[in-house]
Amino acid sequence: MSCGAALAISLLLTDPNVALAAEQPPAVAGAPVSVASEPLFAEIVTRSTAMRGIVGTWISAGAADNAAFGTSEEFALLVRDTTALADLDMQGHLILKERGTDGDLKCILRGISEDMPKKVEAVRTAATPAERRVALDELHYLLNDNVEVITAPPQPPV
Repeated sequence: MSCGAALAISLLLTDPNVALAAEQPPAVAGAPVSVASEPLFAEIVTRSTAMRGIVGTWISAGAADNAAFGTSEEFALLVRDTTALADLDMQGHLILKERGTDGDLKCILRGISEDMPKKVEAVRTAATPAERRVALDELHYLLNDNVEVITAPPQPPV
């Protein structure tokens, strides 16, 4: 037995991660690559996750029942933060468009960028608690979608 083979066997026996890695299929050349770890996309995920938590807390706390919620300081901060997030989503769209990669994510990010201000405005202009609740739910869903589309494993084009 060669020294290399003996070393490989000893590593397999001592570190279970080596064995797990060896069981994985080899990377396919040209396969789609996840952008989730790139700084811009990671920032989108971080911000969306934080805002989703805030909106979820508002939903749980009954913020929809407050007629003045759309004019509150808390809401003004949400407007500012979602505007910045929508800008980041559009930047992500433009980066992917420039690369000529990941058509679905590229389109979804653009859609989220365009929908975010509309969802926030729906919360602001809701006339009744029921309308505010629906608007907050839709905003919460959009923020969740923003996280999930970036962190989902990339799919090959169809």
